[in-house]
Amino acid sequence: MTRIAIGGFLHETNTFAPTKATYDDFVHGGGWPRMAVGAEVLRLRNINVGISGFIDAADAQGWELVPTISCGASPCAHVTEDAFERIARMIVDGIAGAGNLDAVYLDLHGAMVTEHLDDGEGEILARVRRVIGKELPLVVSLDLHANVTPAMVEHADALIAYRTYPHVDMAETGRAAARHLALLLGSKQRFAKAFRQLPFLIPISWQCTSDEPCKGIYRRLAGLESDKVPTLSFAPGFPAADFPDCGPSVFAYGRTQADADAAADQIAAMVVGHEKDFDGRIYGPDDGVRTAMQWARTAGKPIVIADTQDNPGAGGDSDTTGMLRALVRNGATRAATGVIWDPQSAEAAHAAGEGATVRLALGGKSGIPGDAPYEESFVVEKLSDGKFIAPGPYYGGRKMKMGPSACLRIGDVRVVVSSHKAQLADQAMYRFVGIEPTQQSILVNKSSVHFRADFEPIAERLMICAAPGAMPADTAALPWTRLRPGIRVKPNGPAFTPVLSRSTSRAIG
Repeated sequence: MTRIAIGGFLHETNTFAPTKATYDDFVHGGGWPRMAVGAEVLRLRNINVGISGFIDAADAQGWELVPTISCGASPCAHVTEDAFERIARMIVDGIAGAGNLDAVYLDLHGAMVTEHLDDGEGEILARVRRVIGKELPLVVSLDLHANVTPAMVEHADALIAYRTYPHVDMAETGRAAARHLALLLGSKQRFAKAFRQLPFLIPISWQCTSDEPCKGIYRRLAGLESDKVPTLSFAPGFPAADFPDCGPSVFAYGRTQADADAAADQIAAMVVGHEKDFDGRIYGPDDGVRTAMQWARTAGKPIVIADTQDNPGAGGDSDTTGMLRALVRNGATRAATGVIWDPQSAEAAHAAGEGATVRLALGGKSGIPGDAPYEESFVVEKLSDGKFIAPGPYYGGRKMKMGPSACLRIGDVRVVVSSHKAQLADQAMYRFVGIEPTQQSILVNKSSVHFRADFEPIAERLMICAAPGAMPADTAALPWTRLRPGIRVKPNGPAFTPVLSRSTSRAIG
C-alpha cells in the first residue's frame, strides 16, 4: 500500500500587526480547527481546509496516511520562535519516524514569518527535504495569499494554491494536491518548474476572485492547464509581510521546461497587464455609514460593509471601534457589527446578565493609532458560550469556539463581542448571539473579502470602509523597510528603495 505522511501548519503573518502567534494560539486554532496530533488529524473530514480534502482523496486512492500534526492560528504578527520550533519539530520528527514512505503532503499557508525566520514555509520544507531525501515526492497546498519564495519552490515538487477568494476551495485544493501526487507516483516523472515574482503589491480588497481582474485571470489559468502543464497557480500574495519575497507570484509545473515557462509567462503577463485594475473606491467611516444609510432607505436587503483594516483574517486584532463609533454617531438604525474581540467586556456582560445595562470600555485595546476603547453604556441583549457551527461556504461547517460572548446594544446598533477572535465570514457569527443578519439594514463585518461567500446572497450592496486598523487598505501606507528593491508598493505606485542601515539589514523579529 502507498504510504503518505501528512501534516499541516498554517499562519498568515502581518509583520506590522500588534499581537504575535503563540503555541497556545495554534492549540486553540482561532478560525482554524483546534490543533490535531497523530490519529486526530485523520478526523479532519468534511470541512473546508486543505488537509481535509487531501484525506478524502487519499481514501479514494487507497493510500495509507501517516499523520503528524495539523494546526493553524488566526493571522497576526510573527509566529513566536517557541511555537514554530515546537510545531515544526513535530512535523519533521513525525515524518522521520514514519518508516518507509512513498511521498509527503503538507498543508501550509505560504505567508508565515517567525520571530527568527523570514520564510517559515521555506524552512519547514528544507527540513523535511533533509529527512526524506531528494527523490521522495513532496507536494504542498498553499493559500491564495502565499508570499512564495525561491526556497519553497526549490524544496517542493509541487506547490498548488487556492483559486478562490473568498477561499471556498481550500478542501478542493487539497484534493488537487492529491491528484498531482498520484500523477507523480504513477508516472515516476519529475515536472519542470517555472516561478515568476511579479513587480507590484496587490491590496487584498482587490484580490476577490468573483470580481475582475482576478475572475478573468483565474479563468485563463484553468484553461492553460493540460497534460503538458498539470498544475499552474497564481498567488496574489499577502501584502503585509516586510521581507524581500513579499508579493504576488506565478508558479507552473510542466512536462518540459518550455511548457512550464510558457504557461507561467502567459499568466504573469496577464496580471501585469491588469495592474491599474487592482484598485477601487474605499470609504471613510462616516462617509461610508452615511452612504449605507442612504442606500438602506430603499433597499430590501442589508447593506454590508467590510471593516477591512481591522480584519482578523489579515492580522488585525478585531477590536477597533472606528466603525462602531461611526454607526452610533450618525444615528444608524437596525445596524449590527462584529466581531469585537474583548474578553474583559464579554466577562462583564456575563456577570451583569441579560437585560442589564453595563458601562464598558469596549474594544480598542490593541493600541492601534487613532483608535481607543469606546467608553459607553450598553444593554446586554443576549449571552452565549460561543460554541456553534459555521455552515457557510467559507468555514464550511467548522465548529467555532468563540468563548463567552454577548450581543450588546447601544441605541439601535448591536455589537457581537467575543472572547476569541475569528473573521466574521459567516451569518452564524451574528445568529449565535441572537442577531438575525437578514433583518438588519446595515451590517459591518470585520473582514475584507471572505465574508462575501456567505453574505453576498443576502446583501443589497457591498462596500469597503477604512477605519483605523492593522491592515491598511492602501499598501503604500505601510512603513516598509525590507521589500526587494524596485517592487511597487501598490498598483502603479512608487517603487520601493531600501535604506541601508544596521536596523534594516538584520532579520525580522
